[in-house]
Amino acid sequence: MRIGELAERAGTSTRTLRYYESQGLVCPRRSANGYRVYDEAELRVVHEIRALLAVGFGLDDIRPFVACLRAGNSSGDVCPDSVAVLRRKLAEVDDYLDRLGAVRHQLHDQLARAIAHREETCLRTRSRAD
Repeated sequence: MRIGELAERAGTSTRTLRYYESQGLVCPRRSANGYRVYDEAELRVVHEIRALLAVGFGLDDIRPFVACLRAGNSSGDVCPDSVAVLRRKLAEVDDYLDRLGAVRHQLHDQLARAIAHREETCLRTRSRAD
């Protein structure tokens, strides 16, 4: 298939596909007239790239998954290098969650103090009016 068809089937743009190619992630063949020609395997690679980008992976993190697919595996996440990236990303997510939990706790405490202060102020104001 040509680049336009691949872009349409993958739900992306030809510009994006050319970018992936410039990064060494997508490898088209060239026809006699110089057009890029892609096979179904490249469609699978582009789907893998887009899925990983959608969950926050960078292009460098994606490379092992693409290599795994190119090695003939049915999934890009079954090779040791891919598993190592998954473990690292999971550790990063866990770290973010820990930090977000700490921020949430701090905000919860600050809100509780603000509400308590407001209630005290209202009670004092009412008791003075009586």
